[in-house]
Amino acid sequence: MKRIAYIELDTHAELANNFYELTKDSGEISVDFYFSEKIFKFLNIHEKNVFLTDYSQLLEVLEKKKYDLIIIGTVHRHFIFYKAIVKKFNTTILVHNLNFTKASKWELFKSIFKKDFKYRLKLFLKEGLLDAPEVYQQSKNLLLLGKEIVDFTFSISYTNYTPYKTIPLFYNKYVENVENNEFIIVVPGAVSQSRRDYGSFFEKLKQFQNIGINYEIIFLGKAFGEELEKLKLIIDKLPKFITIQYFEEKIKQDIFDDWMKKADVLYCPIQEETEFFSIKEIYGKTKISGNIGDAIRYAKPAVFPATYDSDSEFIIKEQFDLQNQFSEIRNQKFDFNKYIKENISEELIQLLKSF
Repeated sequence: MKRIAYIELDTHAELANNFYELTKDSGEISVDFYFSEKIFKFLNIHEKNVFLTDYSQLLEVLEKKKYDLIIIGTVHRHFIFYKAIVKKFNTTILVHNLNFTKASKWELFKSIFKKDFKYRLKLFLKEGLLDAPEVYQQSKNLLLLGKEIVDFTFSISYTNYTPYKTIPLFYNKYVENVENNEFIIVVPGAVSQSRRDYGSFFEKLKQFQNIGINYEIIFLGKAFGEELEKLKLIIDKLPKFITIQYFEEKIKQDIFDDWMKKADVLYCPIQEETEFFSIKEIYGKTKISGNIGDAIRYAKPAVFPATYDSDSEFIIKEQFDLQNQFSEIRNQKFDFNKYIKENISEELIQLLKSF
């Protein structure tokens, strides 16, 4: 039986949870999980193979346990620590921002002065920010969350030194057909213009016509700042057949789940480009949108900008007439059988056995 350690000390708790759920019943691999206090408390998994850890002690633990494979869920800090791991062990890293993995030391150094100066300076002085390129280069494999990202790496010769593979972590957790009197459109994610184009969506809603359908728009993420003020203003200007609900506080998981299960369609107006450490990332090419995982998890069709490339039939490119497109989607059936938990679990286990 292959012995694996999965480490998540920073972010992406949901992916760590998916990894746990997909591997916990396997008779072919054995996985121990090492979580920081933040991740441990968030996931609240109390099993004998789940450990609360501090990175300063973890290297010694890994040396004693003699794992066949180490998987690091996020490498966005603690670079000195991760550099030691990739040098000593058979290590694989999940990649969330492809261009960040290719950034030079000079690019990373310049990024310190562009934004979040105190935080980035701390990473430079205490956590080895400039070691990041070496961490990725010395990892045996880099795992990407979407096939479209892997395809992009080959199309532009990104594969200079480390093999890229797709890791299957998204699966159906909720497959429910809820009959709604109203057409429920859920916009998942924090309501911030920096990563999603809410401004254009507000304008499109003003163009909707009364065709005998009542629309309920749920902004399923904390709304704040300028976008919150715009939401408050637009509510009074919309026709009566459109209602909007938003949240000014962080949404509890059970409320998030309930609205996602009720949704007729997800609307995901993500920006084409974003930044990580002031390094440009492109959604659908160098970075996957978390809304892809949302669509699979809740088995819901999702409308994405036309610039987002995806082979999945349930990821639908936005059309000019958004209202008509919503009506068409409501009458379609989408097949999510590919993402049944048992199927994804088997794919993941076979991938892990190959390392």
